[in-house]
Amino acid sequence: MATEAIKSAIVPTSSSSPLNVFMIGTGEYTTGFVGGGASGSDKKVGVVGLTLFDLRRRGKVAKLGMVGVNGTKFPAIRQHLDTNISKAYNGLDCSFDSYPANDVKDPDAYKAAIDGLKPGDAITIFTPDTTHYPIALYAIERGIHVMITKPAVKTLEHHQTLMAAAKKHNVYVYIEHHKRFDPAYADAKFKAQKLGDFNYFYSYMSQPKSQLETFKAWAGVDSDISYYLNSHHVDICDSMVSQLGFIPVKVSASAAKGIATSLGCNEATEDTITVMVTWQKQGDPSKVATGVYTASWTAPQKAGVHSNQYFHYMASGGEVRINQAKRGYDVADDTVGQLMWYNPFYMKYAPDEEGNFNGQTGYGYISFEKFVDGCRAVNSGALKPADLDARGLPTLSNTVATTAILEAGRRSIDEDREIKIEITEGSWKLV
Repeated sequence: MATEAIKSAIVPTSSSSPLNVFMIGTGEYTTGFVGGGASGSDKKVGVVGLTLFDLRRRGKVAKLGMVGVNGTKFPAIRQHLDTNISKAYNGLDCSFDSYPANDVKDPDAYKAAIDGLKPGDAITIFTPDTTHYPIALYAIERGIHVMITKPAVKTLEHHQTLMAAAKKHNVYVYIEHHKRFDPAYADAKFKAQKLGDFNYFYSYMSQPKSQLETFKAWAGVDSDISYYLNSHHVDICDSMVSQLGFIPVKVSASAAKGIATSLGCNEATEDTITVMVTWQKQGDPSKVATGVYTASWTAPQKAGVHSNQYFHYMASGGEVRINQAKRGYDVADDTVGQLMWYNPFYMKYAPDEEGNFNGQTGYGYISFEKFVDGCRAVNSGALKPADLDARGLPTLSNTVATTAILEAGRRSIDEDREIKIEITEGSWKLV
């Protein structure tokens, strides 16, 4: 097995064919187009589309498609991409096939789009959380590789069903946990392995309440702020401590309310959710750790950052503290009216000296390239999906604990009780 792993690690993916990719979901993260114009967030030209257009320029991606529900948006989306991407980056090709047609509204348009793909092609899913499972399963059953935005799905049952389907159909299913590729977080994960047994983890992540305008249609209805933002640090923590033998065993959660509802969101919408997890070391029940994960989408409008994000990790032999909101880079702009801290380490939108997109080192971009390279390696026979699991990438198999914790947190709030997590012969369940 070790020989196989070494061999697979050095097989180049450049010998495989470029990957055909259809993007399911046409919103802020894919195109940067929201409410008839460019997003007001830090994703004004999106992430998914721009990254895949550039990967096509670099020869790793071939045919691209985009799938929404409302086809009447596509003319405006194409104009937006031409103005803000093609004209900004040396005529970067932003062409794509679109579903449904420009005069059609069809919530099942993804089915026709996927039916037009062939096994070994891929899709990305950046849609409301409740739609991830049916779209992913439809694609997996047709031999299509899948990238899903976090959270993968909302329930352990759906997560494990997708795992079984992916194994049956030999496809690569990757969860877009881009914080794993943040250089500071990745380095902290490495250093934490030498600090002894896990003992305590605290994290906070927020977005300004203006984001609720973008999310108003589904906030508090299809999902909550814990699924949306706590998913980042829950996954980071799990990726750090699972290597040390720690697993989550029980979860309790609490939610604050009152701000989002005053802004017109559904009455069920919570502002801030804190999830507390008890972790236990396998084989040594005397080793117990605590994780506390807080997320909010009602942060102040003018905090100077789009997202506050930091954590504190403590172990038996040391600790790690990371604050990735303010990275030593601030800009004062009279037209903005305040001091701003930016994050070019996520997506760097400044062009290179030739005018081309130059954000290939951003961890948002790297996350997509890892997926594309993995799909191409599986298609060429150089790797199996299980090899990619073994590398510790955010695959379905490597993110099941995150889904368990997020669902348990939701149930803890709804049922007003502590939720236990049990694992029996590899099968996870909440009790």
